[in-house]
Amino acid sequence: MRLNDPLVTSFLYKNKEYDIDLSFDTVLDAYDILDSDLRGDEKANLCLRLVLDDQEYDPNDAIDMWNYIYLSFIHVESKEVVKKDLLGNPIPVPKEEKENKRLIDFTKDANYIYSSFMQAYNINLIDEQGKLHWKEFLALLDGLPSNTKMREVMRIRDWKPSKHDSKEYKEQMRELQEFYSLESEVD
Repeated sequence: MRLNDPLVTSFLYKNKEYDIDLSFDTVLDAYDILDSDLRGDEKANLCLRLVLDDQEYDPNDAIDMWNYIYLSFIHVESKEVVKKDLLGNPIPVPKEEKENKRLIDFTKDANYIYSSFMQAYNINLIDEQGKLHWKEFLALLDGLPSNTKMREVMRIRDWKPSKHDSKEYKEQMRELQEFYSLESEVD
């Protein structure tokens, strides 16, 4: 997101302009479709109907068009920090540190996200459905203060034991990680 660029409300695809609904709730509905057991073309068509508000498009282009929209306007890049030496060369990261742990799930963490937005910004996400743009939502989510429930849950999920931690603290954190785990839950 760039502060000097307008939020995307339309785009060009194969020389045709389309209006697009990138409100956060519409994008989250698209993620639900992507997580379903439907075939790829079915997912693409349903997602396109959502974000294009039933505008006409060439059904033969559905998968390519959806991929373009997803990669251009929706996909969130992981923020991997690359450490560099004094000469500016990347420092190799040990394999065990490369683990890209998922810290948030928009469905399972909905209550935490909602309450954190209320606490931090006094924003009622239910009232913002159809209004708050996906990029705005992501920026606010990324900027949540450390004293919000969502940040606390993310900190617990990301915790790794340290030699300075007491045995009791390690046990407590492992229990909390199990409680807030995204991997062990069954949908």
